[in-house]
Amino acid sequence: MAQTADDLPGAAPTATVMYTRGGPMPATVQALGALPVGETVPGPAILADPYATIVVEPGWEAARDRDGVLSLRRVTPRDSGPAVGTSVDPVTLEVFNNLFMSIAEQMGYSLQNTAHSVNIKERLDFSCAIFDADGNLVANAPHIPVHLGSMSESVRELVAARGHEMRPGDVYALNAPYAGGTHLPDITVVTPVFDRNRLIFFVGSRGHHADIGGTSPGSMPSDSRSILDEGLVISNFLLVRDGRFREQELRALLGSGRYPARAPDRNVADFRAQIAANQKGVGELTRLVSRYSLATVHAYMKHVQDNAEEHVRRVISTLSDGYHEATLDGGASIRVEVRVDRDAREAVVDFTGTSPQLPTNFNAPHAITRAAVLYVFRCLVSDDIPLNDGCLIPITIRLPPGSLLDPEYPAAVVAGNVETSQVITDALLAATGALANSQGTMNNLTFGNAELQYYETIAGGTGAGDGFHGASAVQSHMTNSRLTDPEILELRYPVRVDRFSVRQGSGGAGRWSGGEGTRRELRFLDDMTVSLLSNRRLTVPEGLAGGEAAAAGQAWVIRADGTTQPLSGCDHTQVHRGDVICILTPGGGGYGPPD
Repeated sequence: MAQTADDLPGAAPTATVMYTRGGPMPATVQALGALPVGETVPGPAILADPYATIVVEPGWEAARDRDGVLSLRRVTPRDSGPAVGTSVDPVTLEVFNNLFMSIAEQMGYSLQNTAHSVNIKERLDFSCAIFDADGNLVANAPHIPVHLGSMSESVRELVAARGHEMRPGDVYALNAPYAGGTHLPDITVVTPVFDRNRLIFFVGSRGHHADIGGTSPGSMPSDSRSILDEGLVISNFLLVRDGRFREQELRALLGSGRYPARAPDRNVADFRAQIAANQKGVGELTRLVSRYSLATVHAYMKHVQDNAEEHVRRVISTLSDGYHEATLDGGASIRVEVRVDRDAREAVVDFTGTSPQLPTNFNAPHAITRAAVLYVFRCLVSDDIPLNDGCLIPITIRLPPGSLLDPEYPAAVVAGNVETSQVITDALLAATGALANSQGTMNNLTFGNAELQYYETIAGGTGAGDGFHGASAVQSHMTNSRLTDPEILELRYPVRVDRFSVRQGSGGAGRWSGGEGTRRELRFLDDMTVSLLSNRRLTVPEGLAGGEAAAAGQAWVIRADGTTQPLSGCDHTQVHRGDVICILTPGGGGYGPPD
């Protein structure tokens, strides 16, 4: 019903009853225009004019200044509400789920805004997370799955090696793949959080640095045969002590070894950004403790992990035993058997029969397989819960020692993180019957010289499932980065994006079709070394339940003189002004027989 002038209050205040805070309370009603300058109206009250109604709640007061501006001010302390205890409460659990994830997201925004490199600032090739005092993953932002599932291994390795000497004001850096890392460009910065002198949490950020040394610019060599070919190995380096950034010591580290970092200034800038991101997490966790108490925050960190465990147990109770074998382009195979105990709601993920470690760089340290298993079972949970270590409690992972999924130092590993991880994920999803193969590669492209280094992963197609088509031209599974905007890429590097389009017809046919891959062409405006590190060039992403396979990837260089040079899946070459590299990425497999 429309309001009329007769409904509005007069100049003199009148009395009414207002329902607020769960019950009736006496309140005044007054015309907003008749409120004298400087006079305050305590709540509860209602101020009205022809265009608006303003409710002044109990504990607040309203006043008009000489410019006619109405201001509301709280005059009684905020009611803190009922105390939050340590026993699990479903509503409070959901609050803490989102509080923990929000802290990780704020860390990510801080890192993105303060980083120097295109990899972190534009491609978002980074991850942020918070951990309990034992190094177990509690919550993360939706960043890079292969980072998040393995970061807790890094934190636990750090605790084992240096936990006895940690103190407030410390920050550590590490990238060692045989101590919880993935590959050398992914550098993890870890900050312990203290309450007085008691260690209570950890926060961590992992970022892909543009270069950390190695035999080729960008630290992603296609032909490495030892981890020492891939760059500097950093094991639990003390980055900050008592709040002092140890820059000179860091620069000495970056300049050491057979193949030192090519652009240490950029590394230092990104290290500073990671330290700042971690400090944002420290501040937010400290505020959380101040509001709810340390006992409550610790309790809900455990409750969040317990909740994730329960969700995964429910998923396991719906699964059946499964098996899948996936073949890499080099001929090695990954065999996985999922054995389900529905009564105990537990599963064994057994990789027995997987090929021995390789002389190439497709070996994946065990932390990567752990990350893939964590990611897959989290994906099987339909509810919105944080990915954390609770998801793995009902799962036993069995890796054959000395295999390509548990190699021995100093086996090369740079492709294990980006390529083998994708195949592990595809094999697991196929074994559980959930999804046809996605493109099975990240299509890693690096180029650079002594001054500039760049790295990107290129989107492709995802596999179809029972009841849905695969997605086209997206980053899939263990990567969640994005491509650099063409304007930024062309501004920062001597290249031009000639073409980036959907590769029509590359997805597998089926009742539900696989997603399409992409076609990407870059023209070089200066001399560069180019490296391509990829899979699914000789093998194809398989369909599931009668669905057809997707098209494999291809790559070649078109020289300025018009000649064409084919590139294998793992290749490198020198390019010159006017040369164009063309990359076709694979699609995803189809699900179910085509109609």
